Amino acid sequence: MSNKITKLATIGGGCFWCVEAVFQQIKGIDRIVSGYSGGTVPGTPTYREVCSGLTGHAEVVQISFDPTIISYKELLTIFMTSHDPTTLNQQGADVGTQYRSVIYYHDPAQKKIAEDVLRESASLYDTPIVTELSPLETFFEAETYHQNYYAENSGQGYCRAVISPKIAKVRKLHTDKLKK
Repeated sequence: MSNKITKLATIGGGCFWCVEAVFQQIKGIDRIVSGYSGGTVPGTPTYREVCSGLTGHAEVVQISFDPTIISYKELLTIFMTSHDPTTLNQQGADVGTQYRSVIYYHDPAQKKIAEDVLRESASLYDTPIVTELSPLETFFEAETYHQNYYAENSGQGYCRAVISPKIAKVRKLHTDKLKK
């Protein structure tokens, strides 16, 4: 029997392929699942429905992590420097509420840590941070073809043009948090 402790973090910073790929580089991450959260339409949403912008869901990832290796605060700090938290409902060419910057907290302790990180991150940007902070209500796992997307499609144009630069930025800023 393992005594390993794992915690969950649920975040969205634009396309979930980008966020997933960034956190696959970080030590202490056990599992990352791309999915949807924050919507107002009942039932399990599909990618097509979420992309319409009509369901209210955000593309997010749910990260299972070992807090003895990486803290929730460290995860959020990496998150806040891996995307642009100052653009409302947009990351680069991806535009719509499904691409919003969002932290879904799982408990009051995560909410407090997220508030602290948001406040501390403000000095890194010239314009105000617009990252949504909300309680996690429901997480829906995305379709299978969205899981591990970058690792399986790194030669694809979007991956090379959008995701690879994000990974490079995180590798430069957070070298002490990278998997060996």
